[in-house]
Amino acid sequence: MHVQSYPINEIPSFSKLLIQYLAGDSSLKSFYGQAPKLASFAEQINLKKSFSQSNRQVLVEVLKDQYQAIGEVSNIATLANEKTFTVTTGHQLNLFTGPLYVIYKLVSTINLARKLQETYPEFHFVPVYWMATEDHDWDEINHFHWYGKKYQWDTDQKGAVGRFALEGMRGFLSQLPDSVEVFEKAYTEGKTLAQAVQMYVHSLFGADGLLCLDADDARLKQVFVPVMEADLFDHKHQALVEEKNTLLETLGYKAQIHAREINLFYMTDGLRERIEKKGEAYHVVNQSHTWHEEALRDEILNHPERFSPNVVLRPLYQECILPNLAYLGGPAEVVYWLQLKGIFDTHSVPFPILLPRNFGLVITAAQQARIEKLGIVSSDLFADEFTMRQKFVAQHSPHALDLVAERARLSPIFEDMIQKARAVDVTLEASAKAEQHRWEQGLSKLEKKIKKAEERNQSIGVQQLLGLRAALFPEGHWQERHENFLSFYLSHPSFIEDLKANFDPLLFHMYVMQLD
Repeated sequence: MHVQSYPINEIPSFSKLLIQYLAGDSSLKSFYGQAPKLASFAEQINLKKSFSQSNRQVLVEVLKDQYQAIGEVSNIATLANEKTFTVTTGHQLNLFTGPLYVIYKLVSTINLARKLQETYPEFHFVPVYWMATEDHDWDEINHFHWYGKKYQWDTDQKGAVGRFALEGMRGFLSQLPDSVEVFEKAYTEGKTLAQAVQMYVHSLFGADGLLCLDADDARLKQVFVPVMEADLFDHKHQALVEEKNTLLETLGYKAQIHAREINLFYMTDGLRERIEKKGEAYHVVNQSHTWHEEALRDEILNHPERFSPNVVLRPLYQECILPNLAYLGGPAEVVYWLQLKGIFDTHSVPFPILLPRNFGLVITAAQQARIEKLGIVSSDLFADEFTMRQKFVAQHSPHALDLVAERARLSPIFEDMIQKARAVDVTLEASAKAEQHRWEQGLSKLEKKIKKAEERNQSIGVQQLLGLRAALFPEGHWQERHENFLSFYLSHPSFIEDLKANFDPLLFHMYVMQLD
């Protein structure tokens, strides 16, 4: 694999807020704790040393239970040690891992743990995949794209997707173009979707020490009860988030998420719906469940597993049950975590170091040959289509396609004309400027016609360029957000190992990777 990388601040579509955060913009300091750099981890370790030993024991107990079907995993026991810390990424339970960037998340997290181990050898670092088992947006994850085709598993199950049974999965597997043992085994031997994901992720990354955590567990939720009570009964969190949102907007940024008065779902088998307070009573939206405060307090103490945090509280839940140092997420994730610092401070929980996962574009040898033949560089492909076409035509034209020089020569002529008109009659100045404007508009129209004509002259090259871009950005999406890793892994079995060898979790670049 041959790799080139480009700083993400040179690639269009990354948000200004993410770029400024990574650049250390001082106006954003109140939105996070430690800066996203290797040297910050010494202080982050010091902050997380206070992590509860009893919480460690609960975590170890839960993980041992969840890994029974897989067998003994040494990294689990190390979490009981006060010198062991985690670095974490999280994602929904996409079929067959979903889009490429899920693999990129996992590799980035594994590589961060390795880098920390080299830098701070007196401690131990465990990469963790937080499986979003409580998510209920099935339509977002019930499909994946492989060899340019969409494959979708339909089921009428409702509620938390991690609890979905896998009956009917064999029929879905039989529709696929190839049988992949890792997934066949996981989806046929796993009892639930959560177990299947844990099994295939362990098959792919278990040797790297990666642990999968399903936080849908009563023992882990028990640790989080004080925060859930504060949300239900004191409504503490909405104002804290909105305060940060207001400050963000004052700085010229847009808030990604908004908190509710209550930021918890009620969750049982087949059900995950919001809790709302109306008057003195608490209700589950679209359901008949109703409590007054005392009864709801009993419910949360006796059945904490029935309460599920939304996007506002899930990050805090993670940091309450893991001895975690850093979270690696996508661009939107990193940005919305910045809105949550006030909640962490209120509950005296150290805010993790936020890092964007690594980003990548995979190019085949044939596509690289086309890039070279077209005389472009791979970073050109990230521009919008109009800009990309314009740049290509200008680079390959033997003619000057703009009228910049002509405008420069005409400008003093028009200035002289305006002065002459004004000298004769001041009221003629407006007419002279209108004439100048008319000429400028005419030049702009002529310039556009010249560029379009030259684009027609280069139509073969332009069409080849657009075809290449369509292949690398399927259906107009970034490849990493659309294509499944199997499209490359089956023909290049070293694909994941190559990612591990090349990705640097602390280098905020777009990696363009040419397959051999």
